[in-house]
Amino acid sequence: MDLTSELTAIEKDSEQAKIKLHLGCGKRYIPGFIHVDLADYPHIDCRQEISKLPGFADESADLIYCSHALEYFDRYAAVGVLKEWCRVLKKGGVLRLAVPDFEALVEVYLEHKNLDLIHGPLYGRMAVETPSGGKVFYHKTCYDFASLKRLLESCGFVDVHRYNWRDTVHKAHDDFSQAYIPHMDKAHGKLISLNVEAKKP
Repeated sequence: MDLTSELTAIEKDSEQAKIKLHLGCGKRYIPGFIHVDLADYPHIDCRQEISKLPGFADESADLIYCSHALEYFDRYAAVGVLKEWCRVLKKGGVLRLAVPDFEALVEVYLEHKNLDLIHGPLYGRMAVETPSGGKVFYHKTCYDFASLKRLLESCGFVDVHRYNWRDTVHKAHDDFSQAYIPHMDKAHGKLISLNVEAKKP
């Protein structure tokens, strides 16, 4: 094995050794992640709320990924949720979020004047079978980049910036971070997901 191959193998082992949480994963499974959700799917490792993570020690996770779940908490509850996620992240760890992009949704509406195109991403509706029975959840707030950046920074995160889903380890696993209008037109459509990363200092 040459040096390049050895380095590649070391990097691969290092990546596999990282603790990566997929919060609010629902039916989506990403290999190498620990899946946390209230829903009942075979790949769920921890069936629980994602607002509290008592099973995870302080500074135990390298990456937390959450796609289109934070908006189910209102703007006040979101502060406590993000501080809990910050607790679990290691110093230098990454929080990778995706939420509906309010600015993009407004632009879509103004262009098409069709509320049906944005009603789902804006208000949401998710039916879940939980241990205590069926529940229906709706979006409780919305974000643009500026408001989400302020929120993350107020909860202790730094280096808040947009990320490209095509550059992630989960790029091959379609979820709402890859939501476009027209639907699935990833080449020419408008991305309606606000995809943001931040770090724990």
